[in-house]
Amino acid sequence: MNRLKDLSQTELAKLLNMSQTGYSKYEVGTNDIPTSILIKLADLYDTSTNYLLGYTDEIKPYPKNSKNRFKN
Repeated sequence: MNRLKDLSQTELAKLLNMSQTGYSKYEVGTNDIPTSILIKLADLYDTSTNYLLGYTDEIKPYPKNSKNRFKN
């Protein structure tokens, strides 16, 4: 998670294509983080959504699956 630790809320919001105010509301808990934003944050921080949500202490993300298991 170190590569983005020095970014401001404004810079992170810009990376997520949203306003700083909207991003701030996620950080302080005013608004719940949508799944799509959570996934983008996990990708930006090179970690898992489980780590961001506090379900694990393992920072390293799971290996990416090359197959989309939801396609028929």
